[in-house]
Amino acid sequence: MTAAEIADRSGRPIRVGLDVGGTKIDAVAVGPSGDIVGRLRRSTGWGDDAVVESVVMAVTALGDETGFPLSDVGSVGIGIPGLVDVATGRVDHAVNLGVESLELAARAEQLLAVPFRVENDVKAAALGAAVLSGVEGSMAYLNLGTGVAAGIVTDGRIWRGARGTAGEVGHLSVDPRGRRCGCGQRGCVETFCGGGALARAWGRPGALPVRDIVDAADAGDPVAIGLRDDLHRGAAAAVRILVLSADVERVVIGGGLTALGPRLEDGIRRALQADAEESAFMRSLHLDERIEMLPAGSPAAAFGAALVGAAVPQKEIVPHG
Repeated sequence: MTAAEIADRSGRPIRVGLDVGGTKIDAVAVGPSGDIVGRLRRSTGWGDDAVVESVVMAVTALGDETGFPLSDVGSVGIGIPGLVDVATGRVDHAVNLGVESLELAARAEQLLAVPFRVENDVKAAALGAAVLSGVEGSMAYLNLGTGVAAGIVTDGRIWRGARGTAGEVGHLSVDPRGRRCGCGQRGCVETFCGGGALARAWGRPGALPVRDIVDAADAGDPVAIGLRDDLHRGAAAAVRILVLSADVERVVIGGGLTALGPRLEDGIRRALQADAEESAFMRSLHLDERIEMLPAGSPAAAFGAALVGAAVPQKEIVPHG
């Protein structure tokens, strides 16, 4: 998506993007040129009313901190976990936020009189990652965090598939005899490279269990070495699935585990190379050359949400109350 495509169409120059997570909201303001002109983080509330309030307060606080009035906001895009009806802005089953079913866009519009558009958080991040990484063709975004999820972008647009699940590799079983996954299956990709699954398998206290695993593996702990190998090979399997199923040119890796830096990226690259050793076909795909990692703390998800919001049709929002 070019700067011209996200430029203001109603005389309001600011597009706001919100990445709503279980504990925090990452908010960005995007100017007419497509540059991020403001960013802040705020805590997220629990339950329908608190989530709506958190969203509204994030927009107003971003304006106060960045120095633009609400009247300058042309749209707000929200990336949020759960099942999202993009046509209505309803969110279902956002369990980490205490939300079962919430008409998020409609309620936020009533309070702020600004157009809102809602998207699944990983799909919004995929769009943001595509633009920030300068991908012009097709790419997949692989989110490695507490869980594992992915989104696909082709020619600047989110590819959803028939029912909105295109690219969701986390719950593909790659080892039917493997560890039990939260979805009920065994050996899902997420059980190998999801932070939550690795922490449970590690079973030792710590604020950053995956970092603890990698540190312990570097120090020679045999259990940690096995789990670190699972992390690298599980992520490599996700990359392989995304490329083979959707034929994307590039896989951009983001999420909380990117804080591991080269220890994650280099490990995934080595795993891709090792898994291709006995297959001329896999070697011909050069998967290890088709991955890149977003910097830790990248605003891709919030920026992608702003792009989603910028695509909302212009309409009159009538304030209520």
